[in-house]
Amino acid sequence: MDINFIIAENLKILRNERNLSLGNLSKLSGISKVMLSQIEKGETNPTINTIWKIAKGLKVPYTSLLDEKENNTHVIRKSEIKTQYNEEGHYRVYCYYTSTAFRNFEFFQIEIDEGFSYKSIGHSKKSQEYIMVLEGELTLKISNGIHKLMPNDSVSFLAEGEHTYVNSGIGIVSATIINFYPV
Repeated sequence: MDINFIIAENLKILRNERNLSLGNLSKLSGISKVMLSQIEKGETNPTINTIWKIAKGLKVPYTSLLDEKENNTHVIRKSEIKTQYNEEGHYRVYCYYTSTAFRNFEFFQIEIDEGFSYKSIGHSKKSQEYIMVLEGELTLKISNGIHKLMPNDSVSFLAEGEHTYVNSGIGIVSATIINFYPV
């Protein structure tokens, strides 16, 4: 695919995600509105320095403007995911989606064996975590209290601090987790 088209599409997406007008981005990046408009339309070949200035104005990595977006549908099978374990093997994580330039979240499924728990040291500043229990009974210990969740229950919280997942029921607890990283 043509690099100018890739940059144009990425710039449109990133600017719109931040609710920035061309004028606002012009002020943040030091690039004229006319030039930004031409880049978004794919009518010009921006220099490396221009791309750096735009990336800095958007507060994104340089490669966010150059990466070709995946447009294909991808099926991810749990059986094909490399399982991550804690030291004892009683807490398992399956990563379905990683955070990328176009996706500022991670999506996991976790499993905790009966009678065991896992303590997370926390995530980056202002990150949020969303949990939905699929099966079993999960007790979540976070700074503002203890929350007991049953199948189909969900909770969200600021995840920058330490938090603990406890299997407080019978059998394996299974849950999905989304870690969201605000821009």
